[in-house]
Amino acid sequence: MARDDLSALSTVVSGLSTRAVIDLVERLSTRQRAVVYRLLPKQQALDVFEALQPSLQGELVQGVQDSEVVALFADLDPDDRMWLIDELPATVAQRLLQGLPDDERRLTAAILGYPHESIGRRMSPEYVVTHPQDSVGPTLAAVRQRVADAETVYTLPVVDEERRVIGVVSLRDLLGGADDDVVGSLMAPEREDSEDLARQGGVEPLQRPYLSTPITSIVRSRVVWLFVLAVGASLTVQVLSVFEDTLEEVTVLALFVPLLIGTGGNTGNQAATTVTRALALGDVRPADLLAVLLRELRVGVLLGVLLGALGFALTSVFYDVQVATVIGLTLVAVCTLAATNGGVMPLAARAIKVDPAVFSNPFITTFVDASGLIIYLLIARAVLGL
Repeated sequence: MARDDLSALSTVVSGLSTRAVIDLVERLSTRQRAVVYRLLPKQQALDVFEALQPSLQGELVQGVQDSEVVALFADLDPDDRMWLIDELPATVAQRLLQGLPDDERRLTAAILGYPHESIGRRMSPEYVVTHPQDSVGPTLAAVRQRVADAETVYTLPVVDEERRVIGVVSLRDLLGGADDDVVGSLMAPEREDSEDLARQGGVEPLQRPYLSTPITSIVRSRVVWLFVLAVGASLTVQVLSVFEDTLEEVTVLALFVPLLIGTGGNTGNQAATTVTRALALGDVRPADLLAVLLRELRVGVLLGVLLGALGFALTSVFYDVQVATVIGLTLVAVCTLAATNGGVMPLAARAIKVDPAVFSNPFITTFVDASGLIIYLLIARAVLGL
């Protein structure tokens, strides 16, 4: 790249916000990413680097000079270093670890002790912990002592005698409490995961322990969702009634209904779970709907081709080629539809200010069941000449 081109590029990049630079860098090739990155001021470069996915960080590390990499690596938080280390060749990772200051190397070594892929390898060692029996005064004193080196002090984990997390307490609640208040009276249990898991299962989360929850409360937490799903399932019944003559003429088609709608539901759930997680991590936004749709469309087609080929091969062994063709084509179509819809639904929910958890797995499954059956039986009519 010519010197004039670099000068012009530097002028453009310097006028961009950090968020805009991140969006730009994520869309560039490996070589272009390294060039743009080296034009950034030091602090902005660190902010951009920390916001990138570990895989992109790994590519960037191998595209800039060693001196720049060592400085970046030392400025990262220990848990962020672990994400990057897992993306780098062992020799590169070892060299970077050796270049760390002693205190940072000790913090990183503590996380390295956890098994690969374990949650411990993703935790930050730079936090302030408290206990339910501790008073607010000493807890705030501990926060002030660690405020310079802790990664965050806005939410403190509350642990029991065995160092198991039993809740969290916010700095706001601590500041609002009296010095002699105990942390246990201010802490909140960690419930978000429970709520998400409940809604994915088609129930509303219980607000108290299961065994102490009245039977009527458990019924109320489930009946609304069951009613919604029952209404959705009635669409499947209507589809079957419309195509009743087709099923009577080729009864073997009915045998494959559970396989096809089950595969479609699973494909949609996988896509929805992946995109919902990406939303939570900030990897995608509602504005990325078209990009997600196209990506999941390609994923669905590839999954459908793989499963369709397998379905065709196995079905042709036991039935005729025409039936096998129906199964193969249906798997391609259903997987494509399910992946696309499953990927788009959470983004649509976020865009209209609805919790993506509302688009739970049972809801997606019900939607895909009805549409998948229509596709299946239309393909059967076309291929079998019914």
